[in-house]
Amino acid sequence: MHSFLVKHSLVPSPLLSRLCLPPLPVIVVSDLLRRTMASSSARSFQLRLNPLTGDSEWVVIDEEEEEDLVQREQSKSLLATTSYLDMLNDGCRNRAFRLAIEKTITGPCHVLDIGAGTGLLSMMAARAMGGQGEVSACESYLPMGKLMRRVLRANGMDKNVRVFHKRSDELRVGVELNSRADVLVSEILDSELLGEGLIPTLQQAHDMLLVDNPKLVPFRATTYGQLVESDFLWKMSDLCNNEVSISDGVHLVPAGLEGILGIKPQQHAMHCDALLEEIRLLSEPFKVFEFDFWKRPDSHGEVVMRIPATIDGKVHAVVSWWVLQLDYEGSILYSTAPSWINSFDAEMPSSCISGQRDWYDHWRQCVWFIPGGGISVCKDEHVLLQAFHDDTSVSYSLKVDGQTNFNPYKAEDFNLMLLPERIATYGNKEWRMAVLTAVKSALHGRSSPLCVVADDSLFLTILAASLSKNSLVTSLFPGLQEKGALYVETVADANGFSMDCVRFVGNRASHLLKDNLNQRKIDLLLGEPFYHGSEGMLPWHNLRFWKERTSLDPILADDVVIMPGKGILKVCAMSLPDLWRSRRSLKYIEDFDHTIVNETLGACGDLPSPQEGPCLPYFIWQCGEAKELSEVYSVMEFNFYDPLQACSEGKKIVFSKHGVCHGFVLWIDWVIDEKNSAFISTGPVSRYWKQGVKLLSKPVAVKAVEDSAEIEASFDPSSGELTVRSSFSKL
Repeated sequence: MHSFLVKHSLVPSPLLSRLCLPPLPVIVVSDLLRRTMASSSARSFQLRLNPLTGDSEWVVIDEEEEEDLVQREQSKSLLATTSYLDMLNDGCRNRAFRLAIEKTITGPCHVLDIGAGTGLLSMMAARAMGGQGEVSACESYLPMGKLMRRVLRANGMDKNVRVFHKRSDELRVGVELNSRADVLVSEILDSELLGEGLIPTLQQAHDMLLVDNPKLVPFRATTYGQLVESDFLWKMSDLCNNEVSISDGVHLVPAGLEGILGIKPQQHAMHCDALLEEIRLLSEPFKVFEFDFWKRPDSHGEVVMRIPATIDGKVHAVVSWWVLQLDYEGSILYSTAPSWINSFDAEMPSSCISGQRDWYDHWRQCVWFIPGGGISVCKDEHVLLQAFHDDTSVSYSLKVDGQTNFNPYKAEDFNLMLLPERIATYGNKEWRMAVLTAVKSALHGRSSPLCVVADDSLFLTILAASLSKNSLVTSLFPGLQEKGALYVETVADANGFSMDCVRFVGNRASHLLKDNLNQRKIDLLLGEPFYHGSEGMLPWHNLRFWKERTSLDPILADDVVIMPGKGILKVCAMSLPDLWRSRRSLKYIEDFDHTIVNETLGACGDLPSPQEGPCLPYFIWQCGEAKELSEVYSVMEFNFYDPLQACSEGKKIVFSKHGVCHGFVLWIDWVIDEKNSAFISTGPVSRYWKQGVKLLSKPVAVKAVEDSAEIEASFDPSSGELTVRSSFSKL
C-alpha cells in the first residue's frame, strides 16, 4: 500500500519530497485532525484507499513499542513506498550534515531535531557532545517515530535522545522540553525547498523553542533559476496551442476558453538531466531567493530582476534548484543543481559538486511552466522576472521589455487543472488519432447507443458525444466529479453536442446500477483508463477499470463493445544502476547502524534471502542510467470481456544484450481495437506514464543469448496488487 505522509509540517503541503507517489492511496491524518477527533496523543489515524475500488478505511496506529506481526506489516506498507530510503542512501547529504553538525556543536548544549526521521541527525548531535548535553527529537509521523526508537536502541542511543511523537508547534518549553534549545538541526526540505512547511516551522521554533541567536544546521539556503526552451516541456503545459495542429474535431481547449483546462501553477519536481539533449539554455543561472535559517524567516518575499537572454529562443520554462549552506562559514554545501551547472564548483567540496553527485530521487530540480506558447526573446534582450514566495512555495511571472504587464499564472486562471503528463497526453496527435479511430469503429452501425465512460476521461466523454449525436453518454468521473461535469458542459457547444445527451454520475460504477437507465443496457463501455489523482500509482492499479466493468456486468448488452478490451502486462529486463543504488539496503550511515530499517522502508537491494522489495512506480526515463537488456515480453493478459478474476502467468525472458541486470520494468499495453491491432502503450518509450519496477535483491551479470530469466506474475483482484518473482538460469 502506498503512502501519503507528512514528515513534519505546520501547514498542508503541495509538494512532499518524501513521496514516491501522489497523495491518493493513503492519507495521513495529522495531529491537528487528531485533536478534532478527540483522540489520544499516542495514536494517529490514516485513511487507506483500495486502488481498485476507491473504498477507504481508517487505520489506527498506536504508540505501543511492541508490535505484533500485523502491526509490523502495517508499518512496512505505510513506509515502504516513500523516499526515506532513497534519502538515507544519499551519502553526500549524510556526510554534509555530519560535518556541519560536528563543526557547529562544540560542547554540551540542548539540541532540537525537528522532523527527525530515523534519528540520524539526532544521533550525530549526541555523538558530537560525547554523550553529554541534551537532544530532543520531534517526529510527528507515528510509524516513523516508532521506527526511530528501534534505530536508537540498535545504536545504544535511546538514553541520549528524547523522542516526541508530536509536531513541533505542540512542544512546550517547561512541559515536553526542559529549556529552549541552543541548536536546531533539521532536514524538512523538498525539491522546491519550502514545500514541507519549512518557513512556518522555523518561525514557530524561533518564537517558542529556541534561544536568542541560536545555531542552526543547515544555516542558509539559496534558490537559483535558469530560463530554458524545450518542446517537450512546452507540450506538457500548452494544450491550447498543441490542439491547433490536430484536426480531429475535438476541442478540449476551444478558442475563447483558453483558461478552461491547464496545469496547476506550481513548481513541478523533475529530473531535468534526463532532458539535457532537449533543452536549450536561454540565460545564465541567476539567484532568486536567499533564506537565512539562523533568523526568523519572512512568510512572503518578492524580487524583480532583469535577466539577459544569451541566445535567441522561446522561454518555455524556468528550471530551478537550491544550494544548501550547512555551516555558518559556507564551507559545507549541498546542491540540487542539474549536471550542466558548473558555476558552483569552486564553492563546493569535491564530493558534493553537482555534476558529480550521484542520482537520487528524493530531491530533483523544479520546473515552472510559462503559460501559453512561451515568451520569445532575442539575444541580449532582457526578460523581467518577478518571483514570489509564501510559506510553502515559489512562483514566477515573466515579461520582456516593451510589455506593459507581467503575465501572472494563478490557480484561478483554470477551471480544471491536471498534471503536466495528462496535458501532454491530451495534446499528443498519435494518441488522439488512435483513440478516435477505435471509438469510431466501436460506434459504427449503432444508431443510438448508450455509452458509459467508466473513468475520468474528458477526451472520451467529448469524443463519444460529438461522434454520435443520437447517443446517450454517461460518465462516471469518480475523481473529477462536479469539476469534470462543469468542464464538459462549458465546451459542449464548441464540440457540437447537446448536454441533453450527456449525464454524470460522479462516483463508482456500482452507483450507476441504482440509477434509472430507462431499462437500457450499455452498448459501449469506455475508459483510457485514467483516474484523476492516481496518475503516479503502479500501472496495474488502473485495472480499476476491470473492477468497474465487473460491477456493471448486469447492465451490459450482449453485444457490448468494451474499450480497452484487454490489458497486456509487458516486461523488460533492464540495467538500472542509479535506481538500484538509491533503493539498496542500508548498513551503516556515518557509523550509525541502520540495518533494522531495511524491511520497513522497502529496501530492494542487498536483501537476505528470501526477502524481496516491493514494486515501485517510476518514470524510467528520469531514473538516471538505464539500459534495456532484453526484448519486451508479454507476461499475461487481462480480458475485460470477462469479470475481474485472479491471474497468474509465467514467462521466460532471454537476454539480448550483455550487462548487469538490476531488475524488471513492467507496464500495461491497453488494447483499444483488437481487430485492427490498435493499442496504447504505457512503457518507457511513452514518457507520460510511470512504469512499475521490481528491483533485484542482488544485481546479476548476464550475457546475450546465453542467459535467461523466468518471470512469475500473479494478480490479486481483492487488493489490486501484482506479485512478481524472478529466477535466473543458463540456456
